[in-house]
Amino acid sequence: MFRYLISITPKPAEMKQEAYDRTLRARAFDISRYLLPLATNTSLGEIVNARTLESQVAHLLAHTHKEVRQLGGLLKQAAASPAYNVNQEVLRELVEQIRAASPELGERAEQELLREVRVAPTLVKYANPNQYELETRRELRQVASELMGNLPIAASPIVDLLGEEPLEVELATTLIYEHSHYPYRQIRQAVEAAGEPIRREIIDLGLRHRGGHDEMLRPFCAGQQFRFDILMDVGGFRDMHRHRRCIQIGQEFTTRHGYDAPQELEAAGVRKKYDAVMQQTAEAVEQLASLGGAEAQENSQYAIPLGFRKRTLFKMDFAEVVYISELRTGPAGHFSYRNVAYAMYQALAKKYPALAKYLRVHDVREPVDLLKR
Repeated sequence: MFRYLISITPKPAEMKQEAYDRTLRARAFDISRYLLPLATNTSLGEIVNARTLESQVAHLLAHTHKEVRQLGGLLKQAAASPAYNVNQEVLRELVEQIRAASPELGERAEQELLREVRVAPTLVKYANPNQYELETRRELRQVASELMGNLPIAASPIVDLLGEEPLEVELATTLIYEHSHYPYRQIRQAVEAAGEPIRREIIDLGLRHRGGHDEMLRPFCAGQQFRFDILMDVGGFRDMHRHRRCIQIGQEFTTRHGYDAPQELEAAGVRKKYDAVMQQTAEAVEQLASLGGAEAQENSQYAIPLGFRKRTLFKMDFAEVVYISELRTGPAGHFSYRNVAYAMYQALAKKYPALAKYLRVHDVREPVDLLKR
């Protein structure tokens, strides 16, 4: 892809070769990353208070994937252990110098400067797997399977702005949504057809195992004016997932929705090779899931490339729609989330045409200068 982009993008005379190469390599990676599997390592930094950390640890310890449960255990251990002191070596040298001049003063300096600091030794040590999540997930998965059966997944747009509906319908639909791979509208149709007693039973299941200190599950964060059912590639979702001023209800990773293919692949002459790799990988994922054993289905997801699609429900207010649409349609961004953000804008403009003029979006249909990021 890098060689192809060079062939269609002449280097401006005023641009340094290093900057030219760096920019086009980044563009090439935007395309090539579609082949990276979910197992690809990444890094994460977090700043959090102890009370929130306690809830996070309990949530992670109840996760579907063993790796995430292990991370929850490591977080719990780290919070209860002495914190890392970046100045440890320098301070220890200082203490030894003080001790050489005065043993008594050196002892005091060691106690003051090198004492262990434990971030949350008492609060987090009581964080255990959240039984509310575990039991509710088990029961809702069974209900979702019974309600939807083996229905084929209905066709749906990349971005679907949902209309208003009774709160009970929204709650029941969203509770099922998280445990299936169907579009929101298809689930809602099944929930409405099932009748009021079934809807209330689903809602009851979502709260039946709630303990005295448990917050309601995320699907109960309901009532937002703007709800988008979005089907996009996993790589692009990872970028959209960073928006925290909204409620996100995600379905599991799967190969059932197919995959995206950047349009540059065709022009570069590698589309057939790309399709072959993606199809072979999808078959490998199915084989891994069928091996049996604990969490075979969950473990198989690690082999899914970022180019495969994932469905997520994004719920937000008007200001957040504007923020995402304006920020994510910028020409320097990745084409995947640019298309999604512009589709969100178009859906809003269709429903509220008088408000569309206030959104400062970039038209994704306009040509992009590959050398500007």
